Amino acid sequence: MSAIVTGAGRGLGRAHALALAALGHAVVVTDADDGPAGEVAAEIEAAGGTAVACRLDVTDFAATGELVASVVERFGRLDAVVANAGILRDRTLASMSEAEWDGVIAVHLKGTFTVAHHAAAHWRARAKAGEDVDGRLVTTTSASGLFGNIGQSNYAAAKAGIAAFTLVVAQELRSYGVSVNCVAPSALTRLTEAPLIRFEGGITDRRREELDPHWVARIVAWLCGPGARDVTGRVFDIRGPRVGIASGWHLEPTFTQPDDPDELDRALRAAIAAAPPAADMEGQRHA
Repeated sequence: MSAIVTGAGRGLGRAHALALAALGHAVVVTDADDGPAGEVAAEIEAAGGTAVACRLDVTDFAATGELVASVVERFGRLDAVVANAGILRDRTLASMSEAEWDGVIAVHLKGTFTVAHHAAAHWRARAKAGEDVDGRLVTTTSASGLFGNIGQSNYAAAKAGIAAFTLVVAQELRSYGVSVNCVAPSALTRLTEAPLIRFEGGITDRRREELDPHWVARIVAWLCGPGARDVTGRVFDIRGPRVGIASGWHLEPTFTQPDDPDELDRALRAAIAAAPPAADMEGQRHA
């Protein structure tokens, strides 16, 4: 079995790579920095696994295509992809620069598309050739993308897009024998430590354990394992040991527009009052 993990040099990606290697996957550890990627690959090899380090810009469509092709050439096929690479450029909307918007959208949203596209093309070709494909694609959203968070309109837009992307691709790839799922991790990493400290006012040792990336990696490993072949199109909100299934938009309540503008106003206000309140970052609804 072979797997690609993007953004695997540190944090969540590193934990995913180690967990997949423990399951017997030959792991291609990709990162924008080949130093950390090499360290993770060496760690896997030292533990008796198989790993290859690769410096990769996930926004480069041609480079991700070459990567998938090289994995197939080396290992015979590609079995799993974990699209994890990401960056943060937090800023409120009025202060956000074009570069801060474009960079986050490119790495998260386009970076998920590029590797998923080339993997999907490989799996489709195998399925059309009559092979029994058992592929896995795991994408990465966030609580910001699902519920919103001040100062992260770029990040939330990208992550919400990834969640929607996952739902569509799960439907498209089902017939090829590929399951597609999404994780929304809350974890303490180099990327998230500063925002978490600002949000929580400090991080205790207990909180560090609760937010250890290994909790998320356990779910990712399960999704890439044999027991999850029939699980697809799901979004898993993972906050330490607590796991929730995040559901999408729902129409509640609905009504037919009356012709009279005053009646329309009353109907809209009644529907808004009857609708559930929006969820906060914890996914909880409050009156």
